[in-house]
Amino acid sequence: MTAPFKIAIIGAGSVGFTRTLVKDLLSAPALQDIEIALTDINEHNLSMIRQILDRIVEVNGFPTRITATTDRRRALEGARYAINCVRMGGLEAFADDIRIPLKYGVDQCVGDTICAGGIMYGQRSVRAILDFCEDIRAEADSGVRLLNYANPMAMNTWAAIDHGGVDTIGLCHGVQHGWRQIGEVLGAEDPHDVEYICSGINHQTWYVDVRYKGRRVTRDELIEGFERHPVYSKQEKVRIDVLKRFGVYSTESNGHLSEYLPWYRKRPEETQRWIDLSEWIHGETGGYLRVCTEGRNWFEEEFPRYLAEADTPLDPAKRSDEHASHIIEALETGKVYRGHFNVKNRGLVTNLAQDAIVETTGFVDRFGLNMVAGITLPDACATICEASINVQRMAVKAAIHGDVDMLKLAMLNDPLTGAICTPDEVWQMTDEMLVAQAKWLPQYAHAIDAAKARLAKSTVATRDWQGAASMPVRSVEQMRADREKRRGGVAPDQQVVA
Repeated sequence: MTAPFKIAIIGAGSVGFTRTLVKDLLSAPALQDIEIALTDINEHNLSMIRQILDRIVEVNGFPTRITATTDRRRALEGARYAINCVRMGGLEAFADDIRIPLKYGVDQCVGDTICAGGIMYGQRSVRAILDFCEDIRAEADSGVRLLNYANPMAMNTWAAIDHGGVDTIGLCHGVQHGWRQIGEVLGAEDPHDVEYICSGINHQTWYVDVRYKGRRVTRDELIEGFERHPVYSKQEKVRIDVLKRFGVYSTESNGHLSEYLPWYRKRPEETQRWIDLSEWIHGETGGYLRVCTEGRNWFEEEFPRYLAEADTPLDPAKRSDEHASHIIEALETGKVYRGHFNVKNRGLVTNLAQDAIVETTGFVDRFGLNMVAGITLPDACATICEASINVQRMAVKAAIHGDVDMLKLAMLNDPLTGAICTPDEVWQMTDEMLVAQAKWLPQYAHAIDAAKARLAKSTVATRDWQGAASMPVRSVEQMRADREKRRGGVAPDQQVVA
């Protein structure tokens, strides 16, 4: 057993995700005699998640200590690990990330990584990450590690490492989701019969080597498997098309991948050809925003059920494959864990920028994070990733310095935004987003009045458009049915979307 230590969770008011993280931690015997400090700005949500976790600890007779506070520094005091799962600006800012670019023809499904929405999300998040890192340096254990789950993953992790001065690992579950799909189309009864090396950047990671029961899987075999699949052949048209052209499968959902590339969402009449509306994640315009908005109080409805479920003894066999608990267990016990992590490149991926944050294969044990170096991506994959890296680099610089000119250049060079908008449209759209989100952008306080003045004189036309892939208005009964369908999967308060 390990000596007692402390884990702080920032943004613990994400009730469903925090519940998953803590149940995972408690499923490892070596991680039960610890303190888990919850912190959030929302006292009500904090109270709900603490009640659930206290019940789990009590029912299972664990020695775990659960604390909760709105004072972030207090939660971080002496912490050996900090986990960040915060969405800065909440649904109000998220709505502007989707709504304003749509006026200029930029049709996003999620808008949390790059594209216009993801870049603005980064401006809010990076500023917050620096504040978190300042508190971590001041209050946490000297060897503290920050596990970042918050999007935009690459920008946040980049800022924390280069400007926050905190040892940071970025974590996402997209790789695991795609792996299960590959296992299914190959007919694997046990997905663990499928082994793989995945590499790239967050939300643009590629299965560069796939083995099924030790045999290397060919490109043609994957194409055939996905095209004959009765569901994926309809829901994953973008991913399948990219697989055919690039020769490798992407980790990301149809909706996500379509907004990182300049080809699939730029012509309204073409967009619906690539999008499936059976579920939001396959490309619906503003799909994740809609799901989060409809379910913004889902945890109020689910709280009694979650509390009742806490009376059932924890089953370690149901531990999820979210990385956090496995990483901490490996560091504390030496039990080796293999996964895909967001870290500085520094030679890991040979044909991506060395200063970039890459998502690639590594191992964790008591000696730390040990990444596999020397992976080379197919040229087409590297080209697409490098375009996004350049945008991320400019966006982080803009966020650190409150540099409006750099922010506009990041927007202009974004693959999808640049495929749709003229420079004048990009300049005006960025001003509009800055003004709308000013209260979350203290680093831009000096520039807001000038942006307002430019908007007052602007002659660039916008459009009243709902997007080319919008779901019809749904009934309350349909919304409830969707929530029921999601109960076994990712809760809408989870910040990492894959």
